[in-house]
Amino acid sequence: MSKKESYEARTEELLLPIAEKNGVEIYDVEYVKEGSDYFLRAYIDKEEGVNINDCEAVSRALSDALDQADFIPDAYILEVSSPGLGRTLKKDRHLEKSIGEDVEIKLFKPMDGSKEFEGELVGFDSESITVLVDGTEKKFIRSDIAIIRLALDF
Repeated sequence: MSKKESYEARTEELLLPIAEKNGVEIYDVEYVKEGSDYFLRAYIDKEEGVNINDCEAVSRALSDALDQADFIPDAYILEVSSPGLGRTLKKDRHLEKSIGEDVEIKLFKPMDGSKEFEGELVGFDSESITVLVDGTEKKFIRSDIAIIRLALDF
């Protein structure tokens, strides 16, 4: 397990009781370096959507828990937020909740002459993700997918 994966897993362990206490669920946790800064991001969600008060309460409690556990030696910026409307679908639990929803897929290399597709998520397994694109089921190999996220309809 990499340092990044270890920090994310330990943070998720600390976050679980905090999320339960605050009536939210953990959507994702990520530890990333952007420029010269490290960010520890916790994305939370709930059925009716999270608000600023949810984010503040979770952020304060998580900050205290992280200070006490003190397992990240680097200086970092803690952010707690909603995953947003066009949320990235990184994990199987994200895909499961999104079956029947419209998604956007961007690939690393072209397939059928394109690197971008949009359609209804109809299924997935450990190797692939299946999307109904213009009435035709297309199977995308997971390792070929740069990003998959919910499509925004305005």
